[in-house]
Amino acid sequence: MTKKALDEATIRILIDDMAKAFRAKDADRVMSHYAANAVRFDLAPPLQYAGADAVDKKGLEDWFSTWRGPIGYEVRDFIVTAGEDVAFCHGFVRISGTKIDGEHNDVWTRHTVGLRKIDGAWQVTHEHMSVPFYMDGSYRAAVDLKP
Repeated sequence: MTKKALDEATIRILIDDMAKAFRAKDADRVMSHYAANAVRFDLAPPLQYAGADAVDKKGLEDWFSTWRGPIGYEVRDFIVTAGEDVAFCHGFVRISGTKIDGEHNDVWTRHTVGLRKIDGAWQVTHEHMSVPFYMDGSYRAAVDLKP
């Protein structure tokens, strides 16, 4: 296996472990994959999370507590490209499950992740999740789309 192929496989393992951590509602495990200077553009406000606020353990735990039972977190069609010490990947993430108020959620998001190799280990330094919106003047989130 080439170094590039090994790095790409390692990053896929990292992305898979993050998905498992979300499904298990394990905030510490999710956070362990982010660099200290990470920047995130998440589905929820504010527009940007950066530095120490990029991975807010309490915020993540609060979000986990809004779900009844497990959270569905499916990673699909991820493409990984790795260089010597910088990599990026993109694909789709499906978030599903039942909220504590009984509402069922099932939405596909677009997900882009930038990583750097820091002290020999890949860490997330940039993340962007989004849902497209209908450009018909309504600005409604297009949560009914599927890949």
